[in-house]
Amino acid sequence: MPKNRVTLVALGGLVAAVAAAYFLNRGNGAVAPAAESKAAEVKSAAAGKSPDKAAKGPPGGGAAPVEVVVLQPTRISEELQAVGSLRSNESVMLRPEVSGRIATIGFRDGQPVKRGQLLVALDSSLNQAEVAQARAELDLAISNLKRTEDLARKNFVSSSAQEQAASNVEVLAARLKLAEARLAKMLIVAPFDGVVGIRSVSLGDYVREGTDLVNIEDIHVLKVDFRLPERHFAQLKVGQTVEVVADALPGARYAGAIEAINPRIDASGRSLEVRARLTNTDGRLRPGMFARVRVILGERANALLVPEEAIVPLGDDFFVYTVADGKANRVRVKLGVRRESQVELLEGVKAGDQVVTAGMRVQRDGQPVRVVNK
Repeated sequence: MPKNRVTLVALGGLVAAVAAAYFLNRGNGAVAPAAESKAAEVKSAAAGKSPDKAAKGPPGGGAAPVEVVVLQPTRISEELQAVGSLRSNESVMLRPEVSGRIATIGFRDGQPVKRGQLLVALDSSLNQAEVAQARAELDLAISNLKRTEDLARKNFVSSSAQEQAASNVEVLAARLKLAEARLAKMLIVAPFDGVVGIRSVSLGDYVREGTDLVNIEDIHVLKVDFRLPERHFAQLKVGQTVEVVADALPGARYAGAIEAINPRIDASGRSLEVRARLTNTDGRLRPGMFARVRVILGERANALLVPEEAIVPLGDDFFVYTVADGKANRVRVKLGVRRESQVELLEGVKAGDQVVTAGMRVQRDGQPVRVVNK
């Protein structure tokens, strides 16, 4: 009984506190939440709007405003993309085959040169003397052979003496060729048309055989080496068109063609090595540049493209929303190539369909929408 009495007293005190707070707030002019809600309803009714429509929902009778794109057949090229490096059509580091002292330098750094042009000459005074000596000995041997032949016709010398004189001429002729070949080794000429690099030697330097002198590059035509996954092996063939873009030259595009395909697949990366050739039309490309390569496999005239923002991924599938009869319809699609922020749709839609690209986000299949394209 005492416990029940205490509980009743506590409840009575709580009720009294709540009543006091209510009358106090009313005296201060506060409006109860229910009164606020009622006032809002009255205000909405006076404005000619239903309470539900005034509180939520987009304009236009509940239809979500959206922007759409009408699918139109577009011509696109099927392509593969890769990265690679540019290489000279021909490139060589010139090195002497014999030791000697540099007597002549016949070029300036970075200068275009022609095939056969003298680039570096080593001191060849001794070699020239050897050639002169060998030529004199050969001339003497030829004269002796003529006299021996005259005497042999008169039976003054034996046939063996005539044969020995002829053999001596052949030996001395070979010795002359050897001396001339040694002399030619002292002259280093351009093996092809190109541009020389920066030399690493000076006039008067003594160089040994195999010393680097200067590089020469044929950059009128360039090669680009790149790799593609092995799954594309059947799609590639010699002669296919490629387009090359260098990061160092924004906006410039260079056309070329596949020149060779390595028949061996790289076992470590399962990649295929491909080489293309292109003409350096303006001379701005340089060997060693990083290049982006597009291999053109073919063209199609009926591709359907949409902006990337129209694609709705869901798990492993992709969807778009099409608009028909004022409603948004979710359609599963199959994606094709991507090109400049656009995606090809291979299945699920057809030309003339309206695909939602922007606006209030569509939440469900069959949602009412209103096209507001400008």
